[in-house]
Amino acid sequence: MSIVAHVTHEAIQKIGGIGAVLQGLLTTRQYNRNIERTFLIGPLHESGARKHDCLGEGGEVLYSSSLGIRKTPHADALQIIEKTYEVDLVYGKRRLADDENGVTIHPEEILVDVSSFSLEQLNSFKLRLFERFSIESERYEGNWEYEEYVRLAEPGYYALHTLIEGNPESPCFIVAHEFMGMPLALKAMLDGGPSMRTIFYAHEVATVRPIIENHPGHDTRFYNALESGLNKGKSIQDVFGDQSWYHKHALIDKAHLCDAIFSVSDLVMCELRFLAQPFFKANINLVYNGIPSIRLNLSEKLESKKRLQKYVENLLDFNPDYVFTHVARLVRSKGLWRDLQLLRHMDRLLASRGKTAVMIILSSEIGNGRSSEDAHCMEAEYGWPLHHRMGAPDLVGGEIELNNGVTSFNSDSTAIKVVFVNQFGWTRERCGVMMPKNMDFMDIRKGTDAEFGQSIYEPFGIAQVEPLSFGAICVLSNACGCCGFVRHATDGADVPNVIVADYTHLNHVPDSLDGLLAIGAAEREQIEAENSWEIAEKLVARLPCDERETEEMIRQGYEIAEKMSWETVVENYFLPGLRHALNRHKA
Repeated sequence: MSIVAHVTHEAIQKIGGIGAVLQGLLTTRQYNRNIERTFLIGPLHESGARKHDCLGEGGEVLYSSSLGIRKTPHADALQIIEKTYEVDLVYGKRRLADDENGVTIHPEEILVDVSSFSLEQLNSFKLRLFERFSIESERYEGNWEYEEYVRLAEPGYYALHTLIEGNPESPCFIVAHEFMGMPLALKAMLDGGPSMRTIFYAHEVATVRPIIENHPGHDTRFYNALESGLNKGKSIQDVFGDQSWYHKHALIDKAHLCDAIFSVSDLVMCELRFLAQPFFKANINLVYNGIPSIRLNLSEKLESKKRLQKYVENLLDFNPDYVFTHVARLVRSKGLWRDLQLLRHMDRLLASRGKTAVMIILSSEIGNGRSSEDAHCMEAEYGWPLHHRMGAPDLVGGEIELNNGVTSFNSDSTAIKVVFVNQFGWTRERCGVMMPKNMDFMDIRKGTDAEFGQSIYEPFGIAQVEPLSFGAICVLSNACGCCGFVRHATDGADVPNVIVADYTHLNHVPDSLDGLLAIGAAEREQIEAENSWEIAEKLVARLPCDERETEEMIRQGYEIAEKMSWETVVENYFLPGLRHALNRHKA
């Protein structure tokens, strides 16, 4: 049996992708059969350190000097750590549950409020990072993302060491989720004993994201340059220049020193190999993300779809034959303009068949969405979300550009209309009285005919394939890491439930690396226009025509999703990855 300590910014609650991964991993039966103790280590904001419920519903605080709680025999030792580093510690247990599979666990939490910190201790640790790992912390001291996790490292490490001293023979795996966990992993490399192993969990390659997002050639340019660079034995710095300015790169650049690296996809593995020469021979293990694998019958599917159709009818005065969806954060990497390009082709195809469809884009730049009151006011005043207005509480930031594209599309389209819902919380309370009373978020997953996800950078993409077991057709780009897991689950077969758009294939490949780096918006947009036509034809041809075909899509989708479940991930990828780290350390 082993101890696993996950170091992450989502130790307290699920915020995004890493939180979803932790929820999936930790609530599997395979994980709990093989892991003796699980710790979640992360930062705690100053206000949270003084709240009895800081560990959430079902959680229990066992130590907090701020709250006067000392329900652990390690209280004195934890208090010494607080005084040494001038921090506040919270230790306790959090409740995590998978209601679908009836699994509830209570991982241990170590949370550190680093808003104040001993300058002497901090400078000493930064000096050690420079002397051992050549990390120049003074370059990033103005960046709180960097500073926060460097401060977390030592008190977090010593708190963990204190709490596991009763398990001296059990191997302890420190799992650094992204750059945030690397300072603590480096601390373990400096001072950890023989029972400690370090693992870098690559949910992405942070160095790569801005290179793809910030250049108009996006994935078309980057992945062709990556392939050429790797073939020539070049690294990302050889091809794209010095990256040491970036605080995230400075930390993940040392991940090859860990006992193992977990990569969420084949694409991320390639990006890691491209990161620097030492990664060419690093111990990198594929550990895909899992996806929901939930049985659904035809009547449940049709009920959810009917609710979506009713909402559309309330907004647009017609009942569409098909409902398409895209649920995503509103960021450039999601490639939402590709949806509209694909829909333009599909509009002609569906019109020629006498069919109609509505695309619902559910995305927002406001973290928790608008207030319910604002949503109801906008709906009553000017027919939101069918119509939008510039400025808060409605359109802000990138929502404006997306809505401009949606408005332009709707003005020209015949068979397909797009509804942009810039609000989170798929209920009548959150979205207005036009939405059916009994609607909830799972309806947009269960009821959709096709989920779009044609990202320019998507290390895995759980959201893109979440509706797979519900019979939806998942339309992906080949920049989505989940495509690799789909290939594994289907033995490479072309299945009707998944369509992959290739926006990186070049009809005419430049002779030189410089030619590949010169790829810009014009070349990418031409490829998008050409390739999306083929995808449109495939999607229209695969849309189910009757209930029998819908039922078959549900059956096939569930079979694929079952092979991509979190139980499968833990048994076939995560646990073998831990063993690889253990064996490498012994070697």
